[in-house]
Amino acid sequence: MIEILISFCLASMALAITPGPDNIYVLTQSISNGSSYGIATTGGLITGCILHTTLVAFGISAIIMTSEVLFLVLKIIGAVYLLYLTHQVWKAGNTLMLSANTSVKRTHFQLFKQGVLMNILNPKVSLFFLVFFPAFLWDTEGNTVLQFYVLGLLFMVVSFLIFSAIALLSGRVSSFLRKQKNAGVFFKWMQIIVFMAIAIFLLLP
Repeated sequence: MIEILISFCLASMALAITPGPDNIYVLTQSISNGSSYGIATTGGLITGCILHTTLVAFGISAIIMTSEVLFLVLKIIGAVYLLYLTHQVWKAGNTLMLSANTSVKRTHFQLFKQGVLMNILNPKVSLFFLVFFPAFLWDTEGNTVLQFYVLGLLFMVVSFLIFSAIALLSGRVSSFLRKQKNAGVFFKWMQIIVFMAIAIFLLLP
């Protein structure tokens, strides 16, 4: 059992480090607003995993995945939400303010909620859990619901630590970027591109 859990943690760590929509989003928020805002975003993304773990543990995800129409509807809802976020960034102004003296347009709690919604509206997370978690069950004859929750908790802890490290490192970079004249414009467009890329990723088969 211990060996399986260690292997699971190492695999989760590798997945969290690998560049993807979530950690790139944390990266852009941290650089644009600071480390604490990146960590707030991370907290939201990780909290959303509780729902996906529950869906997998009780077999609801498997039901959703067998319905092509329902799965497509969920993907479209997630993509529409991301396009809404893209619009919010677009209309915020010509630049994302990186000045330490400029008030941040969104609070920590707003970014936390945004992270939660981004995660729970992404049905591919449930699909990933459905494929990834069963390979690390240590007793298929035992209480699988409990085992899924243990794996889900470990995945969330490992991912939170990795994403928070990304946020802290990125936040340090932002102090340098504040001195760069056009950095705000660059990271405004980087956020727009990240949101649109995640939306397209959701709609891919």
